[in-house]
Amino acid sequence: MSLRPFAERYAAALEDGNVRAGLTAFQRGWRENRDVAIAELEAQEGRTFDELRAELAAIKDGVLADWSRYLDEFEANATAAGAQVTRVATPGEANAHITSLIQAAGADLVVKGKSMVSEEIGLNEHLEANGITPVETDLGEWILQLAHETPSHLVMPAIHKRKEQIAALLERVLGREFPPDDIERMVKVARTELRERFLASGVGLSGANALIAEGGSVMLICNEGNNRMSVALPPIHVVTAGIEKLLPTYADAMKQVRLLGRSATAQPITVYTNFVTGPRPGQQQHVVLLDNGRTAMAEDPDVAAALRCIRCGACANVCPPYGVVGGHAFGHVYTGAIGLVNTSYHHGIEAAAGPQSLCVSCGACGQACPVDIPLPVQILEVRRKVVESDVAVPAGRATQLALAAFSHRRLFGVGTRLAGLLSTPLRDDGTTRVPRMLTGLRPVEVATSWRTPPAVPARPARDTLKPGKLDEPPKLASQPLAGRSVTLFLQCLSDRLAPEIPVATARLLRAAGARVTVPREQHCCGLPAYDTGQQDTARAMVRQTMGVLGDGDVVTPASSCLAMIGHDAPHLLRGDADEVDRAQELASRTYDLIGYLTAGPGRLPAGSLDDGDRTPVTVHRFCQASNTLGREDAIERLLRDVAGVPVVPLPEAGECCGFGGSTSVRNPEVAAGILDRKLGCFDRTDASIVITDNPGCILHLRGGVHASGRSHEVLHLAEYLAGRLPGAAGRQAQPSA
Repeated sequence: MSLRPFAERYAAALEDGNVRAGLTAFQRGWRENRDVAIAELEAQEGRTFDELRAELAAIKDGVLADWSRYLDEFEANATAAGAQVTRVATPGEANAHITSLIQAAGADLVVKGKSMVSEEIGLNEHLEANGITPVETDLGEWILQLAHETPSHLVMPAIHKRKEQIAALLERVLGREFPPDDIERMVKVARTELRERFLASGVGLSGANALIAEGGSVMLICNEGNNRMSVALPPIHVVTAGIEKLLPTYADAMKQVRLLGRSATAQPITVYTNFVTGPRPGQQQHVVLLDNGRTAMAEDPDVAAALRCIRCGACANVCPPYGVVGGHAFGHVYTGAIGLVNTSYHHGIEAAAGPQSLCVSCGACGQACPVDIPLPVQILEVRRKVVESDVAVPAGRATQLALAAFSHRRLFGVGTRLAGLLSTPLRDDGTTRVPRMLTGLRPVEVATSWRTPPAVPARPARDTLKPGKLDEPPKLASQPLAGRSVTLFLQCLSDRLAPEIPVATARLLRAAGARVTVPREQHCCGLPAYDTGQQDTARAMVRQTMGVLGDGDVVTPASSCLAMIGHDAPHLLRGDADEVDRAQELASRTYDLIGYLTAGPGRLPAGSLDDGDRTPVTVHRFCQASNTLGREDAIERLLRDVAGVPVVPLPEAGECCGFGGSTSVRNPEVAAGILDRKLGCFDRTDASIVITDNPGCILHLRGGVHASGRSHEVLHLAEYLAGRLPGAAGRQAQPSA
């Protein structure tokens, strides 16, 4: 069936409350079970998940490096076993060939095991247009076929459906009553309905989880047994598979099996794992190998690693936006983060333009991927291509214009100062009141009803931090930074919208003995431009930052800036070896505050900030600090050891809060849904103080707390620690004027 435009799919997903409610529960349960399953595998293998996935990734890369050889080897061995192998370049060629096989057999009924490639090529529609009835035999796929929908997940196609919806669907289609809680009855009826189709069909179609070159075998994995029946019962078996599914040996296939089940459904192994080598006696087997942009992907070094994908769906299972809108909005045919990458190659940049805007760049997909695909970087490469094409949606073009203005340091400075002055009458306890005449406008309501805008100070941090402007803070008894010079990189958001954060950072560093300098010419690390796909602008901002930050230690209150300088800048500058070296040199001496205080020169002694206050706190971990920088509980440990404060564990502490840069502007409903989930986690603790270490998170969480009427105090780590300095007047929770 033809897919609706992205805007329609997005709107429909937001209107369906079942999508978000069901997916949130699923993601939470999957994560817990998957982590247990991976830990058990690590214990069995005596190796880490990273080591195991690196091994499988190397195997897949080895195939791509010698693709023609492995294709030829598979075809030769499959042919020797009795199969007929056909290579096709496009969906049209694939559909025409498969249809001709079915018509030559005189069949008008086809049973299908799960095959995402058949979804990719639109096979069902093509068959129906030619008088052939395809019947999906995977339970989830069958339900969606009855509902005239497409899969919303690579492994669990009907994950977005609740039992009440399925019961109502079966009642409508089959004309019988189905109590929603009687799941066993619904499954039995499906089994009965499908059994007749298995016995009557002339052709069975399947996908392939892997193609084994050394034996010409097709590996098929499922949990229901329907694939076995689709393969074994009909007189003709047709396999549809992408050419990236090749593996050299059976041993390599078993490495995939060990990771696939655990990553897909948190099972140690799927219920049925079959290796089909040629047809059974009296049967025909046809293997259709599809390119459809895969060769072009292999030739693009920025995205080639996406061809490692084993279609487990783990990237969707950890994706915050997916949990809000589900697969129909988030993907085109392939859902989850992998769909944001490969859609542009299989279906064109137009099909990828809408969905890619949903990504919040939290990095969770890259951490969960069992074949170590750098999905966060690849998604931004697709976003760049969208920006460079002529298909950008209006909201995207508005973002581009805003970033173009933001890239000019002086213009941005004048603009924020002017905004601070003009908005003074609207300033209210650290927030900006939206004028009543605007609150009824739909765009304003969508953008602000769930997150109160911050107050815009008339004076940025850089003014307060001019030499001689800031009072000398009380000194710590221990002076780990005595005589050391530190350059403070303010971070653009905190400088202009939350100046109390860099000011507190400077006070803390000076209290530890550092001489703090604040270059006036500094502006932005380039992350906002990079995140929106404007890589030329991002490169210019990276270069400007490298030119400003001089020698010696650089400390920033923003972990996002550290991720940009240390992780993203070398990728952005990869065309110039000298600039990459400069970026890496800067990264080697740049720290975020928590890193500087725990693993850098500014290590604080135990108890040095213990002022006796035992009010419990909880910690939101900035998602990129966890997923990109590899941080875990560094903030919690520092608070316990150095400040002596009890830390209450925050459920889903490392999950994204929904700020997501441009996503929270272009798709505010997604950001609101993610934020609501995070605020719900706040409510599950007894702590009234929430501490984190990234300014974007601070502004986002403060706005959400205020708009929802909660009373939590959201503080940057620097604010909290500076408030515990000897003789300090206390901390300030909200932005200063």
